[in-house]
Amino acid sequence: MTLHCPETPPTPSGPHRVVALVAPKQELYPVTSASAVFGYHGPDIPQHYSFDLCAEQPGSLPTTLGVPIQVDNGLEALDDADTVVIAGWSWTLTPSPAVLQAVSRAHARGARIAAVCAGIFVPAALGLLDGRRASVHWELSGELAARHPRVILDDTVIYVDHGDVATAGASAATLDLCLHQVLQEYGAAHAMRIGRQLAAGPHREGCQRQYPSLPTTGPMPDSLAPLLEWLLSHLPDQVTVEDMAAYSGVSPRTLTRQFADQLGVPPARWLLERRLAATRALLEETDLPVETIATRVGLSSAVNLRRRFHTALRTTPAAYRRSFR
Repeated sequence: MTLHCPETPPTPSGPHRVVALVAPKQELYPVTSASAVFGYHGPDIPQHYSFDLCAEQPGSLPTTLGVPIQVDNGLEALDDADTVVIAGWSWTLTPSPAVLQAVSRAHARGARIAAVCAGIFVPAALGLLDGRRASVHWELSGELAARHPRVILDDTVIYVDHGDVATAGASAATLDLCLHQVLQEYGAAHAMRIGRQLAAGPHREGCQRQYPSLPTTGPMPDSLAPLLEWLLSHLPDQVTVEDMAAYSGVSPRTLTRQFADQLGVPPARWLLERRLAATRALLEETDLPVETIATRVGLSSAVNLRRRFHTALRTTPAAYRRSFR
């Protein structure tokens, strides 16, 4: 998958304003996940974002948790939002004209729309996803296809980002999508610092699966989490698929199938993505030569690192460092 890499880092006059649009019977997980990424992280992490809530009808809104949340802002809060997070929208799949108008105005002036789970019905109703691929929760794919047949639905991947509009199929992907936005706008090192503070697991790329395939017979596959953590601690080492399989106590074929079922990517690709993320962080935070970085992240040589980096990001390590150092 080719990742978008901006030529220069953003230079906003103030914090990037993120506003989550919520509704009655709101699921809180996507809201709190977005707040955790875009909210305050203490004095040691630069505050590039501000976070707020709004609703069509402000006030005390019921949630799926059984306790209400207080929302003070109406739809006018979207008029100066830089990112609009449509966080679930569990109460209805038919957004009101007022909501559609407010989101349309925000998008028209350049705000980014990030729709989670059933929130996808808002940009879909506005035609923002016509002819475009979108991540949709597998339980909603039939209804969305019936209502908006021009949207190219993908109910397997966790998120799809077009820049102006991003969609996450499930609430659990909110953290991944938000950290992806931070990485795109402020670099891998900043996203990794926030992820570490939240004790988040390894960041999942959008192409990874929403959920593992379930076997019809036999035991459920073991979690890959111990292996993934082991791989992150052995990035400098030349680890093969056979090494991974031996660590997990399975055959290489079984391991490859587990990666495909649970993550949607082969083991070698998952490891390469982690190495490239570590490369980006070292380019941003250090003055280490490319040859040294290649050794530290397990890409063996500067030539190999530059080739892999350019294939993934369409830029060179030197140009990336000039932009994000």
